[in-house]
Amino acid sequence: MSDEKESASFDKNDAENSESILLIDDHEEVVSEDGRKVRRRGIYLLPNLLTTGAMFAGFYAVIAGMQNDFSHACVAIIVAMFLDGLDGRVARLTNTQSAFGAEYDSLSDLIAFGMAPALICFSWALSGLGKAGWTICFIYVACAALRLARFNVQSGTTDKRFFVGLASPAAAGLVVFMVWACFEYNVEVTRFVAMLAALVTFIAGALMVLNIRYYSFKDLDMKNRVPFIVMILVVLVFVIVSWDPPIVLFSMAIIYALSGPGMAIYSQREKWLGKLQPATVASDDESDVNDESEIQKGMPGQEDVASKSDSAAQSESDSDVEK
Repeated sequence: MSDEKESASFDKNDAENSESILLIDDHEEVVSEDGRKVRRRGIYLLPNLLTTGAMFAGFYAVIAGMQNDFSHACVAIIVAMFLDGLDGRVARLTNTQSAFGAEYDSLSDLIAFGMAPALICFSWALSGLGKAGWTICFIYVACAALRLARFNVQSGTTDKRFFVGLASPAAAGLVVFMVWACFEYNVEVTRFVAMLAALVTFIAGALMVLNIRYYSFKDLDMKNRVPFIVMILVVLVFVIVSWDPPIVLFSMAIIYALSGPGMAIYSQREKWLGKLQPATVASDDESDVNDESEIQKGMPGQEDVASKSDSAAQSESDSDVEK
């Protein structure tokens, strides 16, 4: 028994010595298990590995954009989108979710979908606008950071079926796919094109922080069986995208970006109609009451009819007496 205690103490001392040599403390996280708070050391490898791949793809996109290789830069952003959507689902399916992974994912998103699209667009067109160009890029990056911080705070209180504000990968697609489409079709970067690119970048940043709801597609069930037609539709989507990836993806990004304001306008219209309908019903009721009162005023009362009949009978008797 004493030998086991000594060996355990030696292992503990060896671990502490190794940590002191590496100058890296092992990560500790408090998790809830069966209603009890438990300390767990270390991090989950698989989801964080995917997050690291997304961050690397975003970093490579920046390097490729600085070298005017915008095709590879945009493809790298697509890879980052795929890995970013995969790490969260893998964590949920394998029950390897953690607070560390959530924060690490947000930092990765800031690089891949905040910094990278802004620098790619700056290298392509916004550098010709001078201070206005890098100001627009900074606004986009700041909006992406604010969007991610708000998402982390509201993740447990909002409806998971909807995003509050345009998601950072969708905003990155709106900016990057615009650059890719213009680059593939050899669009000359004039001052007008640069101003148009700045406007799109600014709108993408603003949509991330506005209180507009976007459908998140998180309620789609990937584990259960689906009708056979769903697989055919998936194949058709891949075929359509393969026809002209830059144009098709840019069009899809525009449609999704406009879906949020469209839903907001529709819901606001429904609220206005709901408020107007009771008012119109009340005005109709008042007009009906007024019409009934006017009708009652115009018709002679029963007492008036009786008095008129009595007076007529009296006049007839008087006339008989005279006769």
